[in-house]
Amino acid sequence: MDPREHQEDRLPQVLFLCVHNAGRSQMAAALLDHRAGGRVAVRSAGSEPADRLNPAVVAVMDEIGLDLSHAVPTAVEDEVVRESDVVVTMGCGDACPFYPGKRYVDWDLPDPSGKSVDEVRPIRDEIDRRVRDLLAELGV
Repeated sequence: MDPREHQEDRLPQVLFLCVHNAGRSQMAAALLDHRAGGRVAVRSAGSEPADRLNPAVVAVMDEIGLDLSHAVPTAVEDEVVRESDVVVTMGCGDACPFYPGKRYVDWDLPDPSGKSVDEVRPIRDEIDRRVRDLLAELGV
C-alpha cells in the first residue's frame, strides 16, 4: 500500500494536556471521544499527574452520562506528544512539552480544583463547546 494512502486513512490524533490531568484535560478527552464517535484518537495527560480525578469533575461528567470513575491521571510522554496532530494545553504553561511543527492550541479555562459541582458544571459546558468547535475544524 502507498504510505500516502495510509496517512489519509489515519485518525486525527488529539492530546489534551494540563498539570494534574485530574480535571479539564480528562473532561475534554471524554467529551471529544464521545462526540467524535471513534473518528478521532484521543488522549489526555498531565505534566504533574494527581493521584486521582477531581470528584466534582467525575460528578459533572456523570450527569451527562460519561463515566470517569475509573479514569486515572497519567504523565505526559514525549512520544504521545510527537504522535499528536493537535495538542490542546490547559494551564500547564512551560511544564507542557513543546515540539516544533505540532499544532498547539491553548484553552484558557478555570481550574476545577477545589471547586464545587455547581462551579465545575460551567467549565464542563465551555469545554464541550470548544470540543465541538475542534471537531468542526478537524472536519469530523
